[in-house]
Amino acid sequence: MQMSTLGATGINVSPVGMGVLTIGKTQLKLSIEDGAEVIAHALLSGINFLDTAQYYETYPYIREALNIIETCFPDSSEEIIKNLVISSKSLCSDYDGMMEAIDACLEELGLEQIEIFLMHEVRGRYDYELRFGALNALIDAKKAGKVKTIGISTHHIDAVLKAAVDPNIDVIFPLINIHSLGIRIVDADSIDKFGTKEAMAAAIESAHKNSKGVFIMKAFGGGNIAKDYVEALDYVSYLNGVDSVMIGMGETSDVDEAIAYFEGRLPDDFMPNVAHKKIRIDQGDCEGCGSCLIRCPNKAIYINKDGKADVNYDVCITCGYCAPACPVRAIIMF
Repeated sequence: MQMSTLGATGINVSPVGMGVLTIGKTQLKLSIEDGAEVIAHALLSGINFLDTAQYYETYPYIREALNIIETCFPDSSEEIIKNLVISSKSLCSDYDGMMEAIDACLEELGLEQIEIFLMHEVRGRYDYELRFGALNALIDAKKAGKVKTIGISTHHIDAVLKAAVDPNIDVIFPLINIHSLGIRIVDADSIDKFGTKEAMAAAIESAHKNSKGVFIMKAFGGGNIAKDYVEALDYVSYLNGVDSVMIGMGETSDVDEAIAYFEGRLPDDFMPNVAHKKIRIDQGDCEGCGSCLIRCPNKAIYINKDGKADVNYDVCITCGYCAPACPVRAIIMF
C-alpha cells in the first residue's frame, strides 16, 4: 500500500489503519493472545497505523503484538516497529487527568514517545473550549517530547471547524460515512443536532487546507452499513483531505479485506459476511435518551436496570433502523 502523510506532521501512515477497540472488552472481548495475533497480522501485512484509547483498555494487546513480532519475525520487526504509528486519546477534560493518561499510555506501551495523542470525543465547539486544561496538557506533553503530535477526535462538525483554525492542533480524527450516521453539530442556537456528511466533508476539506492531518472513523457507521462495504469505503477514501481511514478490525479476515480494497484487489461486488452480527448498544456511550426505542419498528429495544438502552434479541430483526436515531453513536453492529 502507498503511504500517506498526515497533513504537515511528516508522519507517514498506511491509507487504512486498524482500530483496536473491536478486539477489546466492550466488543469482541478477545483474549490478549488472540487480539494480539490480529494486530500482529495487520502490522505484518502492511498496516502501520493503530488507533486506541485510554478507556478501551487495549494497550496490553498492542504490547503483546509487538512481542509476537519481535519474537517470531525478528527479520521484519525492526522496520515494522520503526514505522509504527500509534494514536491514542483520553476523555479527561482537566490538565492533570490528561497528563496522567499520557504517562500511563507510555508506560503500558513501553514507549518514550507516542506519535499521536488526542482529546477524545470532543462534543462541539463549546466542549472544545471547556477542555482547555486537557489541551494545555497535550501542548506541554508535546513540548516535553512525550507526544509528537496532538489533536482531537470528534463526531461534531463544529469541533472540526474550530480545530481546523487552532494553531495548536496537528491532527483531527472525525466521524464521517456515506449515510451520515453519528454526525453531529452544535448550531448557532447552541442546540446539539444531527449533521450531514456534506457539512462534515466541507469541514474536513477546511482542515486539510490548513495543513491538518485528517484520519477518519466510522466509515461503516459502527458496522451498521458494513454490508455496503465497497460503496462505503469508496465514499470516504475519495474525500478531499482524508489521509487515512481507520477501520475497526476483530479478525484477520477484516485485515485482509481492508488491505485488498486499498490495494485495488477487492471485487466491486464484494459483500462481507454479516449474518453473524447483531445490533448492540455500547453501555459506556449510551445516555438513555430513548430515541432508539421510538425508532425501533419491532419494539426490540428497552431501558435496562441501569437506565441504558438494551436489545431483546428474541424480537430484534437486525433492521438497523435504530442506529441513525442515536445521538451519540452508541448503537453498533458486530
